[in-house]
Amino acid sequence: MSETNKLQNAEGAEEKNNTTNELNQDNSINESSTETNDLQNENNSVSEEEATVNEENSETENHQNTEQPQEKIKPEVKKMASEDDEVINEIEESNAEDAEDEGNKDRHTIEVKEYDSMSLEALAIEFEKLLKNEKIQAIKSHVNTINETFKTKFQALIDEKKEEFLNNGGNDIDFYYSSPVQKRFKESYRDYRKKLNDHYKSLEKNLKQNLAEKLEIIEELKGLINVEENINTTYKHFKELQERWRNTGPIPRDKYNNAWNSYHHHVEIFYDFLHLNRDLRDLDFKHNLEKKLLIIQRAEELAQDDHAMRSFRELQELHKMWKEELGPVGKEHREEIWQRFKAATKIINDKRQIYYQEIDKVYEKNLENKLEIIANIDIINSQETNSHGGWQKKIKEVEDLRNQFFNAGKVPIKVNEATWAKFKESVRNFNRQKNAFYKGLKKEQYKNLQKKLELIKIAEDNKDSDDFDVTTPLMKKIQSDWKKIGHVPRKDSDKIWKQFKGACNHYFDKLHSKRNAANKENLEAFNKKVNLLEALKDLKPSKDKEKDISEIKDYINKWKDLGRVPNDKRYIEGKFQKTVDELLSHLNMEKNEVEMIKFESKLDNLNASDDTRNLDNERSFIRKKIDEVKSQINQLENNLQFFTNVDDENPLVKEVHNNIKAHKETLKLWKTKLKKIKELY
Repeated sequence: MSETNKLQNAEGAEEKNNTTNELNQDNSINESSTETNDLQNENNSVSEEEATVNEENSETENHQNTEQPQEKIKPEVKKMASEDDEVINEIEESNAEDAEDEGNKDRHTIEVKEYDSMSLEALAIEFEKLLKNEKIQAIKSHVNTINETFKTKFQALIDEKKEEFLNNGGNDIDFYYSSPVQKRFKESYRDYRKKLNDHYKSLEKNLKQNLAEKLEIIEELKGLINVEENINTTYKHFKELQERWRNTGPIPRDKYNNAWNSYHHHVEIFYDFLHLNRDLRDLDFKHNLEKKLLIIQRAEELAQDDHAMRSFRELQELHKMWKEELGPVGKEHREEIWQRFKAATKIINDKRQIYYQEIDKVYEKNLENKLEIIANIDIINSQETNSHGGWQKKIKEVEDLRNQFFNAGKVPIKVNEATWAKFKESVRNFNRQKNAFYKGLKKEQYKNLQKKLELIKIAEDNKDSDDFDVTTPLMKKIQSDWKKIGHVPRKDSDKIWKQFKGACNHYFDKLHSKRNAANKENLEAFNKKVNLLEALKDLKPSKDKEKDISEIKDYINKWKDLGRVPNDKRYIEGKFQKTVDELLSHLNMEKNEVEMIKFESKLDNLNASDDTRNLDNERSFIRKKIDEVKSQINQLENNLQFFTNVDDENPLVKEVHNNIKAHKETLKLWKTKLKKIKELY
């Protein structure tokens, strides 16, 4: 809870600006205010009496002025007296307002909540509770605050929704946004205005009747001093008039003080008239003095209370009792008790002013916080960002700062509008930059969309192809290209992805279906090769080498004719090759001949694979080996040149010749292998 709201909830700080003339401050109820103010012009039936009242009040004031000693008053004393008069006038004006409509005073007891920190939904609910549970005339200041807070927060929401609409490609002129909570709030506000207007219409009629009644009482008071009857009877009539005055309802506030002053003036005249019977007058004076001393005692107790606003509200009630419910006291006590009451009033008001100063300090601190928040938004605005991720981070930061601003509490009223305008301008600057970025991003996204549409066309054109060797790499490539292309407009993203994925899935489902059929054949080939391998292992060499070689080659050809095996079963190829090697090793054959038989078997395995890279790698390997052997032969032949005068039977020379011969045999074998592998291309 902010410090401001703590103070407001504890004491009702909003009364600083709303103590007087609240009914004339609400534009939302101009009609009812106008109707109420018509009282000033419509009561023609009592205009003559009112003129008399005003004249009598003037006489009373002149009489009071003549009683004051004519001495020079110091400026500081004048200032203090002026301040005292101001607080007395404020109290009387507030009491006049409450006197016009007694339900007004309930506003002091209604809790002022942290409306600034409430959501739109919570504000609407709080408004409805006030309408249901409180008197309509007592919730005006609360409704005004709720209404202003709701409008501010809802406008911020509209700005946010509008930005989102524009970012998604919408046009400014087409934007429209409404919310259920707004509709709910407006319905409550219409209900509030209707009830308030109905209340004031009813109040207006009663105010006129009550004013006429009180003016009639004043006229009857005037006549008491001219009635020739027993003084006790007259006094009894006087007390009845006092009781009627107290029981008569509220009157228009602009007539309140004049009517009361006139009434009080004629009450004092009547008490002067009672000098013929001092017992009755003194009895009343004594009663009034006792009551007023109790009021003073209570006021002096309140002056010691630290709850400034609560004390001031009770002080207003004490002033109302002093003025409306009690009559005069003896002249010897009037000035003394009034000065005591004023002194206590001044102490309470001074504490209230100190309390307001503390609130002002809190408001100033809130202002500092809000200006700092605005400065932080401006700092974010000055940072250059060129990525979607960067902008998303900035959006979250600004949203957090916006929430901090709304929850920072009230600021001094004199800078409230300027602070709000400065905040809105900073947020608008942020939104302009953000919108400019995303507009540029949309252009790039549109280009990406065109690229992906081209890939979709390729996928759909080839999804039914049966040329799997050519189409499969193509489909894999466009899938890879798709991943490399950036974002497209959100509204198109899901649609084109489903279209592209559908075409690709159609092709690969077809491919897998064919491969599954091939795998069935491969599994059958594997089972046959297992049986053939077992038969080969059982083969026993005979003494006829040619026959054995022919039989082994026959097994190799049968093995090759059986076809491919599943990839996870290719280990059987190695087992077959190992078995062949073992059989050949038992035959009396040339090394190169055996090597070629093994090589031809190896080539058959390589050629049976779908991946031609293995065959390519084998060819590259053979060529490399040929180059190496040639290089070695050249080196050995060069070495012989160092033995020009040496006999060929020399052991070193013989070793070199033997090495050259061996390398040439090896070279011949590698060349034979290269020739054999070329036949497969």
